[in-house]
Amino acid sequence: MTDLKEAKTLKQRFRGYFPVVIDVETAGFNAQTDALLEICAITLRMDENGDLHPASTIHFHVEPFEGANIEKAALEFTGIYDPFSPLRGAVSEDHALKEIYKLVRKEQKDTDCSRAIIVAHNANFDHSFVMAASDRSKLKRVPFHPFATFDTATLSGLAYGQTVLAKACKAAGMEFDNREAHSALYDTQKTAELFCGIVNKWKALGGWPLADEKENN
Repeated sequence: MTDLKEAKTLKQRFRGYFPVVIDVETAGFNAQTDALLEICAITLRMDENGDLHPASTIHFHVEPFEGANIEKAALEFTGIYDPFSPLRGAVSEDHALKEIYKLVRKEQKDTDCSRAIIVAHNANFDHSFVMAASDRSKLKRVPFHPFATFDTATLSGLAYGQTVLAKACKAAGMEFDNREAHSALYDTQKTAELFCGIVNKWKALGGWPLADEKENN
C-alpha cells in the first residue's frame, strides 16, 4: 500500500522521475541540421498536499551552431528575425545546456529522484532538439531520459479534447495571450501550468495516490 506521506513527493508520484518542463524555439524542424534559437526549462515541486506547482525557471537565447540551417519561415513563425543580432544576448548551446543541466541535477538530487524527464507540448520535437544540441556540445552527463517524455499535447487531448497549446489552456480555464506565444519562456510557463493543472485535477478526481489507497483498503 502506498504511504500517503511518501506519496506526496515527486519521487513517488512519477516513479523516481523528476519532471522538467521544456520549450525550444528553432530555425526549422530537423534537430540535426536546424538551429536551436531559444530554450527555457521550468522545474516542478510538490506541496504538502501533494499538488504540483512550477518551481525554478531558467531561460536562454541561443546562438545558431556553426553551419546550422536557418529557415526563413521558421524565423517568421517565432519572430526571431535576426538570430545573429547581439541584442538577443544569446549564448552558445554548450553554455545554455550546462546551466540548465546544473539546475536540473541539483533539484533532482534534492527530491531524491533517480532521473529527470522532459515535459513538453509535442514533446518529441523539444526532446530531439535538446538531445541533438547535447550531442553537438559533447555533453556526457545528460540528466534527461534518452527517449521517454511526458507530452502535454496527448494529456490535454485526453483531459480537455484539445491538443493545440493555446486551445488546451483556454479549455483548462487558463489565460493565454497569442501575442506572447512562440516565445520559449512564455510557452514553457503555460505548458508547466497546463501539466500541473492536469496532474492536480486527476488527483482531485480520485486518481493517484487515492486510487491506489482505495485498492489496498
